[in-house]
Amino acid sequence: MGRIFICAIYGGDQGTANDPETIGTAPNEAKEMVFLRDLIVPELRNRSFEVVAVPDFDRPALSIDWIDKRAKPGDIALGIHADAYAHSQTRGVSTFYIAKNGERKNHAQMLLLAFSSRVPDLHSRGAKPDTITGTGSLAFCRRLTIPSLLMEIGFKFDSEDRVKIQAYRREIALGIADGLVTWSRDVQMQATSNNHTVPVHLKVNNEPYPEWGISIDGNVYIPIDLADRLGVNLALNPQIRRIRYRGIVYLKAIELRDLNISIVAEIGKIYNIRSQHPFNADEFDRIMCVGHTNPVQLNEFLLANTPEALEQFPNLPGIYLEEAKAEGVNHDLAFAQMCLETRFLTFGGAILPEFNNFASLGDRQTEWAKFPNLRLGIRAHIQQLKAYASHDLLVQECVAPRFELVRRGIAPTMRQLNGRWSADAQYTIKIAAVLRRLYETAGIF
Repeated sequence: MGRIFICAIYGGDQGTANDPETIGTAPNEAKEMVFLRDLIVPELRNRSFEVVAVPDFDRPALSIDWIDKRAKPGDIALGIHADAYAHSQTRGVSTFYIAKNGERKNHAQMLLLAFSSRVPDLHSRGAKPDTITGTGSLAFCRRLTIPSLLMEIGFKFDSEDRVKIQAYRREIALGIADGLVTWSRDVQMQATSNNHTVPVHLKVNNEPYPEWGISIDGNVYIPIDLADRLGVNLALNPQIRRIRYRGIVYLKAIELRDLNISIVAEIGKIYNIRSQHPFNADEFDRIMCVGHTNPVQLNEFLLANTPEALEQFPNLPGIYLEEAKAEGVNHDLAFAQMCLETRFLTFGGAILPEFNNFASLGDRQTEWAKFPNLRLGIRAHIQQLKAYASHDLLVQECVAPRFELVRRGIAPTMRQLNGRWSADAQYTIKIAAVLRRLYETAGIF
C-alpha cells in the first residue's frame, strides 16, 4: 500500500486581489491547519495506512521539496489550507486538482464526496482545476511527482466558517480520512493494472503529429523536440517538469499554458497542442490593441464565476467594450483586470459596490475614487490604463482622477504595471491567469 503525505499549508498567495486586512493572518491559519492535520494522521494509522505528516515549513515550496525527495510510486499527497477571501460563492470546502487531468479531477470528487457524507453542514464548493486560482496554478498540485490535491477548508476570516470548523473538527478529520482511503486505494489499483504510463496520440494546431506523447498519472507529456518546434525557450523556463522515458525527454504539457500554448483533449486519447490562437501571443498583455471577445462571452464568463454578478451592474460587459473601443484599449485585458480587482463583482473589501470603482482607483486625497454611475466608473478605468500605455490624447472628457499625474506611455503592457497599479509582485500574473480563463471560456484558447 502506498503512503499518504499530509501537509498543512499556510501563508502563500493563491488568492485574488490583496487587501491590507489579510496581512499577518498566517499564524492563526497555521495553528488550525496543523491541528487538523494532527487529527487526520492517527485516524489513518488506526486504519493500517502508512501516513507521513509533513514537517512545518514557513514556505509551501519547502514542503513540496521535502515530499518530492521522499515520494515513491503509489504514494499520494494532500495539502490542507484555509482561503483568504470570501463571499457567498467561496464559503465551505473545495478541492483543487491540476488542470486537464481527468484522473485527478475524479480523485478530487472522491475526496469531497466522502467528506460531505461525514460533514454535510459544511458546504461543498466542488472539485476545481487549479487554473481558477489567483495565480492560475497551484504549486502543490503541479510540482509534485506523485498525485496530489489541495483541499481548501473554509475561510479564515468568516465567522460562520470558523465556528463550523472548530465545532466539527473531529468529523472533518474523519471525512478527510475517508476520502484519502478511497483515493489511495484507487491509485493502488491503477498502479497494479500497469496504467501508470500510457501512450497518447498528439495533434499540433489540429494537424496529426508523427510522434506519440505519454500520459503519466493522468498528466500529458510531450516530446521535448515538439516543445522546441513550438518555440518554447527552455533555457528561460527551467521549472517546466521534465521526465525521461525510454530514451526520450518529455515535458508536462499543462506547464506550457502560461506560455499561451494550450492542450485540448479529444476523443480517443488524442490531445491537440495549440500554439495558434486568434490573439497574437506578442500582444497578449498589450494594453493598446483590439480585444477578441464579445459582450455575450463576457457575460457568460462573469456568470460562470458569480451567478448574481450582473444583478447590480446590468450591461457592464457591453459598456466595457464600448468605452475601451472609444479609447483604443484592449477590452479583454481591462475586463480581466476588473474581475481581479472586484473579485468578479463580489467586492468584499474597503471598496463598496456603490462606488462604481472597478479597478481600485484612488483619488488625489488618498481616498478611494467614487463615480456617480456605472459608465463613468468604467470610463475612468479605461482612461487610467490609457494614461500608462499611450501618449495619445483622450477621446472623451477625462474622468480618471489621477490621469494627469501619470507619466504617459510608461507601461505599454500589463506586465509593466507591476509595482505601479498594485504593490502585489504577482499582480500581472493574476490578471494574465484571469485573461486565459476568459479566453478558454470563449473558446479561443
